[in-house]
Amino acid sequence: MSLIRRVAFLSLHTSPMEQPGSGDAGGMNVYIRNLAAALADQGVEVEIFTRSTVDGQPAIEHPAPGVCVHNVLAGPPRKLPKEHLPELLHAMVVQIEKIRQRQPHGRYDLVHSHYWVSGVAGLELSRMWGVPLVHTMHTMAKVKNLVLASGERPEPRRREEGEQRIVDGAARLVANTAAEAEELVSHYHADFDRIDVAPPGVDLSVFTPAFRSRSRRELGVRPGSFHLLFAGRIQRLKGPQVFLAAVALLRARRPDIDLELTVLGALSGAKDFNLRSIISEAGLDDVVTHRPPVDAPELAGWFRSADVVVMPSYSESFGLVALEAQACGTPVVATQVGGLSRAVQHGRTGLLVDGHDPADWADALEALYDDPQTRQDMGRAAAVHAEDFGWQRTALRSLDSYQAAVGGLVLPGA
Repeated sequence: MSLIRRVAFLSLHTSPMEQPGSGDAGGMNVYIRNLAAALADQGVEVEIFTRSTVDGQPAIEHPAPGVCVHNVLAGPPRKLPKEHLPELLHAMVVQIEKIRQRQPHGRYDLVHSHYWVSGVAGLELSRMWGVPLVHTMHTMAKVKNLVLASGERPEPRRREEGEQRIVDGAARLVANTAAEAEELVSHYHADFDRIDVAPPGVDLSVFTPAFRSRSRRELGVRPGSFHLLFAGRIQRLKGPQVFLAAVALLRARRPDIDLELTVLGALSGAKDFNLRSIISEAGLDDVVTHRPPVDAPELAGWFRSADVVVMPSYSESFGLVALEAQACGTPVVATQVGGLSRAVQHGRTGLLVDGHDPADWADALEALYDDPQTRQDMGRAAAVHAEDFGWQRTALRSLDSYQAAVGGLVLPGA
């Protein structure tokens, strides 16, 4: 029988209500919202605390039965760079405590924080409320700093120090993959016995294989074109510049290929990253269409319309885009890095590329173009592979972690 009835989620630097693929919203937003809904299906009430970023925003939103989002008033009601949020942490903790005091139930069984900013606040709330802290890193400063793309600024020392405090003080750490668990041990000296692995899931009711030709027709993709798709935040870390450089090489090498590229996403982070200039410099203006992020049902249609989904990321804790694309029956070409090495089965559901040399990426794309039967076989295998990653499994593994935390209560500073 579950000991967990009510959980406080902390997602202070980005709201799960925001559109993934824009600003700081990405896979973590999808993770938090879907995990909360899956936990609610298991009878656990989830209250998510995030910072209000819009003047006049509702105090509470209800994205799913059993799930509510509290928009916490702290600092100016607008989006702020992540680097500015640590100064608001104490104010957010104070406001969260005021919200808790107004709740009829008056307590939570535990705190589950997401990303380091929330984890630092979670340490304080855990002590204040006398409940354990469970934390999911999603990304880690020390790991990101090891694989910086050219032009990317390193993560600040303050973040590394905050993550170390979280590792030392949390009752349990939830990792997306076994590789991430090993990174927690090697970079932050985490106690392996306090780490639980709960792979993210995919909404299998939305991301499903269907008729590719119908999706292409509905979205205006040319019949017979080799349609390549990139979906994600537009930043160096996600590697769209690698994708475009590879396609430029492929086009020069194989002018016979009728190329069509779609980029779905909005600029995130460094303002000097100009996607339009990169496209023009690569000579690809006539084959690339850049569109804003779309909601999940439309995104599923785009995945189904593609011959290949491309993920040349420099760092991914898991890579939800890869999983969602595969659930739609589309093979993925991804960097052999982080969680992508597990999300994509090399040679079976897609291809993994070692490194970011555009020539290697062009080779992988050319090989898949030249072998449509292999693409088709990979697509079928990809859909089967994704069936093992429903959100209910993530919820059950998270519940196991919660119960271990409550059963062996460890308070920060104890």
